[in-house]
Amino acid sequence: MQRICVIGGSRYFGKLLVERLHAAGHQVTVINRGSTRPPAGVEHVVVDRNDEAALTAALGSRTFDVVVDQICYTPVQAAIAARAFAGRTRRYVMTSTIEVYDPATAALPAVPPGVRVPEGSVDPAAWAVDLGLPWDDDAYLEAHYAEGKRQAEAVFTRAAGFAFASVRSAHVLGGGAREFTGRLAHYVERIARGGVIAVHAKVLPTVFIHHEELVDLLLWAVAADFTGPLNACSEGPLDVYEFTGIVGASVGREPVHRSVPAGAQASPFSFDRHYAMSNARAKQLGFAFSRTSDWLPGAVAEAIAGAATEVVAETAAEPVTA
Repeated sequence: MQRICVIGGSRYFGKLLVERLHAAGHQVTVINRGSTRPPAGVEHVVVDRNDEAALTAALGSRTFDVVVDQICYTPVQAAIAARAFAGRTRRYVMTSTIEVYDPATAALPAVPPGVRVPEGSVDPAAWAVDLGLPWDDDAYLEAHYAEGKRQAEAVFTRAAGFAFASVRSAHVLGGGAREFTGRLAHYVERIARGGVIAVHAKVLPTVFIHHEELVDLLLWAVAADFTGPLNACSEGPLDVYEFTGIVGASVGREPVHRSVPAGAQASPFSFDRHYAMSNARAKQLGFAFSRTSDWLPGAVAEAIAGAATEVVAETAAEPVTA
């Protein structure tokens, strides 16, 4: 049994992580702003993580074996957490993202075609940090999501007081109506009704992970002792044609594609730049990944069931008229 703090943990795979940590017998504390309560038996600390004085006061004398940070998006948030948890935990795990490798958002080392991006392509120990940027502006943060994650990792990497690891997650799918990006539901709905999928003239693959597999990896990371960044993705990169082909087979309809000019907007998983991650480090450390093509049809079925449930709920909520 370990004392584990989860910052966030109120929705999607963060909520599932809290449930599984608690079911495994760990002493779990959830820190968030109070919009959603954790399961019974899980300690709930309601505080805004952006308020350093309030966070420090709310923590009181608590100490933890591991902190899992699900909602760190900026170097300012990382700096606050690094100070607040210094000496309170031996290990800090931050959930990061594949977006740190997006060459459209930063000047990154070129990766040869067909080569999956290793963690060293973005080294947080060497990444520049600028706390003076307008990180508290929602529009700025949305436009600089990837850079916020890169700089947050950099702050934690240089912090003293605990061992730090970041889990760079691939595109997360599964969970039906709970999937907060809605990207899989977008494809399911569009392909099912014969809508056109906009794609780049030359598409490149990316990588995915099922939300339950990501939780499995985070549970593993809690008990592990590795430090530094770790890529988390299922086996088998897919380009948008392969991805929509699996979705189409699951819904019983052939996808319709339309190529867009260079620079034009395409559908969510059509990429004209390469940043499919390598999961070699995680496998070397002992984590075994599933194959995307094995779980994606089930995730599509979850999305279809979730959409049907939402329609039923909306219909039941409609007023009855004579």
